Amino acid sequence: MDTLAAARDVSIILVAVESLVIGVLLAVLVIQLARLLKFLREELLPIIAAAQDTVGTVRGTTTFVGDHIVQPVVTISSYAAGARGALNALVGARKVTSRSPKTPETP
Repeated sequence: MDTLAAARDVSIILVAVESLVIGVLLAVLVIQLARLLKFLREELLPIIAAAQDTVGTVRGTTTFVGDHIVQPVVTISSYAAGARGALNALVGARKVTSRSPKTPETP
């Protein structure tokens, strides 16, 4: 009976030590989680806000470029193509397509 009682006492001590270790590790986990949340709040949110500002700036720039540069160039290009087509129709010039001579394929 003495060995059985000693084994019981040792197992109770091991379970108590294991519980203490688990408690300490759980406390460390909670502390690390709190530090992660602080990092997310203080460091990551300003970065996200700056990225959103950059996206807004890029959106405005592309709208400006599309309205003030691309659209007038397309309009002028279409007028030029229409004028060229009208001139070709009036003068009667034919559009010549250049083709390169076919070369035989080498194996």
